[in-house]
Amino acid sequence: MIIVTGAAGFIGSHLVHALNERHERNILAVDDLQQGDKFHHLADALIADYIDLADFLPALEARHFGKITAVLHQGACSDTMNHDGRYMMNNNYRYSLRLLDWCQQHKVPFLYASSAAVYGASKQFIEQPEYERPLNVYGYSKLLFDQVVRRRLNDLAAPVVGLRYFNVYGPHEQHKGRMASVAFHHYRQMNQHGYVQLFEGSHGYASGEQRRDFIEVGDVVKVNLFFLDSAFSQPLSGVFNCGTGRAQTFNDIAVTTINTLRQLKGDTVLTLQEMVEQQLLRYIPFPPGLKEKYQAYTQADIRQLREVGYSASFATVEQGVARYVRQLIHPPFEFS
Repeated sequence: MIIVTGAAGFIGSHLVHALNERHERNILAVDDLQQGDKFHHLADALIADYIDLADFLPALEARHFGKITAVLHQGACSDTMNHDGRYMMNNNYRYSLRLLDWCQQHKVPFLYASSAAVYGASKQFIEQPEYERPLNVYGYSKLLFDQVVRRRLNDLAAPVVGLRYFNVYGPHEQHKGRMASVAFHHYRQMNQHGYVQLFEGSHGYASGEQRRDFIEVGDVVKVNLFFLDSAFSQPLSGVFNCGTGRAQTFNDIAVTTINTLRQLKGDTVLTLQEMVEQQLLRYIPFPPGLKEKYQAYTQADIRQLREVGYSASFATVEQGVARYVRQLIHPPFEFS
């Protein structure tokens, strides 16, 4: 049996479907469905069982699930604006630590979600301590767990891989609300208001020219499956960046979203300048207190990922966001 935590969430649900595509059905889905609409993400998936997050660890430690072959730990609080440090540390750090300990005790491969938030205001994004400067307690909770994994790398009983996700976008993220991707918010804004909004210039960047490493969720899944496969062939362990290695601007997201929607309606594509002139793209001030904690630039250094043998290419914003917008046109359901 393969365990996927956060299985009804964004990346977790994509992993479940990817395992199904490999004819894997013996999957234990773990999540918290207080936000009940998330069940839609698994409605067409094939799983062996579902268990609530609160009941999972006691049941696992009591050996209720038979033979476990791998754990894909995607469950976490990913709200970077949640400043409840006690909750964040219990949910993202202590819970993960108990799960890691169990996997090591029973020699089960363990893949988990880390985050580019560990780098904070750093100008380089390399998996080394000198570049890790989290700006919020979410980033710190992820960093602290990464540090535990690093200390244990020479004494592991089974592979452990942490993937530092950069800005992931794609289907199944509607439930994330304000933490959903820029591409999703732009799609919603165009439908609701007829224009999209970006923050004005900051950190030495012109308006909308702040840039991030935006990665399509399908590419994130491929990286996870690469390490899952390696666990049963040539085991790999460590903490790795999971990004494209390419920074693109928020304006790139806006232009791609707007032009994809225009093309679908039969309208001509526009340049960035034309969008601004026609007020299809508008720049707004930062909310109070956000600018000081804002990552204006991220770009994954993926040399370590390449060195262990991951050779697949990554979608650009123009490819991935255009594909995503087309998928959003006729969603199978809507979140309230």
